[in-house]
Amino acid sequence: MSVEQRPAGNNAGSAAKGSGLKKIVAASMVGTVVEWYEFFLYATAATLVFGKYFFPATGNELDGIIQAFITYAVGFVARPLGGIVFGQIGDKLGRKPTLQLTIVIVGVATFLMGCLPGFAEIGYLAPTLLVALRFIQGFALGGEWGGAVLLVAEHSPNKSRGFWSSWPQAAVPVGNLLATLVLFIMSSTLSPEAFLGWGWRVAFWLSAVIVFVGYYIRTHVTEAPIFLEAKALVEKEQAVSYGVFEVVRKYPKGILQAMGLRFAENIMYYLVVSFSIVYLKSVHQYDTSSLLLALLIAHVIHFLVIPQVGRLVDTLGRKPVYLIGAISGAAWPFFAFPMFDTRSAVIIVAAVTIGLCLHAFMYAGQPAIMAELFPTRMRYSGVSLGSQVTSIFAGSLAPLLATQWLKDTGSWVPTALYLVVACIVTSIAVLSLRETKGIALEDVDKADAAREGLLPAARRGAA
Repeated sequence: MSVEQRPAGNNAGSAAKGSGLKKIVAASMVGTVVEWYEFFLYATAATLVFGKYFFPATGNELDGIIQAFITYAVGFVARPLGGIVFGQIGDKLGRKPTLQLTIVIVGVATFLMGCLPGFAEIGYLAPTLLVALRFIQGFALGGEWGGAVLLVAEHSPNKSRGFWSSWPQAAVPVGNLLATLVLFIMSSTLSPEAFLGWGWRVAFWLSAVIVFVGYYIRTHVTEAPIFLEAKALVEKEQAVSYGVFEVVRKYPKGILQAMGLRFAENIMYYLVVSFSIVYLKSVHQYDTSSLLLALLIAHVIHFLVIPQVGRLVDTLGRKPVYLIGAISGAAWPFFAFPMFDTRSAVIIVAAVTIGLCLHAFMYAGQPAIMAELFPTRMRYSGVSLGSQVTSIFAGSLAPLLATQWLKDTGSWVPTALYLVVACIVTSIAVLSLRETKGIALEDVDKADAAREGLLPAARRGAA
């Protein structure tokens, strides 16, 4: 890289790290809110509606919910495929065009879900179409997360990368909040028959409006200078590759570490926001509107907590904060489910809120940690692959397994032990990391260049 190119990149980076960084964070967050609104809308609807509407009645309410969660899991299976495809696109063409494409795909799939007839009208074709659309939705979302967090992480100052890159994470509870809010309004203002018949569809149709807003905002973001430099290097040096196959070949340890970090966090989140509803409705016949209101309050607090934990990641370090989340997360079900059993609205809200706050100690630091695991030329692929493959074995199965265990044993204890094992796995992954607080992503790229034998050539060019 020539000496004339480097100052330009630094100036652009400095500008972005000033007022421009907030614009990039906002653009990343808005798109993320849109996509996770749609993804979590399905999660909530699967618990409240889909089991009754898209599947035949068996006489046991949990059977329909289990079937709905199986279709829910399809989206998680599709996410790694989306991570592979869009990770490759994102590393080659850029984060911006990839994020624009994924938001449109998710929006179209979600809108069409709201148009589907039920089992009573078209029989088994109804769940078949639902599964197909869920697959498309999950496929696009698999490429969304990595691009959204990296767009911010690659623009962020080294000393505050944990804080700034935690904001796209905070957009996830906002998306869930909006999905829960819409369903709460529908369920509290309509009769159960009207809500099940057409009220839930409104929330899916609203996605079309939100997608236009998110897409427009994402047209105004810029690529990070460090990505443009890495892209130019790949184009210049034919021996240097990028993307999924390259990251699997060169950084398998980083992928396994990313998967380990994601494991307990992903399981815990879906136990808190999905299985809690199942448990309270099936065991205690708790009112749907009250459950949604509890989640609304918890999502607001989760949103506020995540950036503050991001600050801790920058001050205390990546590893200690993550370990706090993994260890305390293992303890959550042992006091949360007894709190649920009180049937007290205040105590139930507290149990869900505490669960999400503990989850934030793992979730807030993920973008910074994972971005620092991989060089820029293959970062999108590495982050997407490491995070999304885990979802097949974690978030997709967690509510399904927990519901099945509840049906078989009538107890929450198997689910609690399941989370403990997951937290042990994640703790081991955290301990295997090196602390990267304050590291420059340019140094990660230099270490990669040294591995490829390109560093001496780069120094000669700078001289």
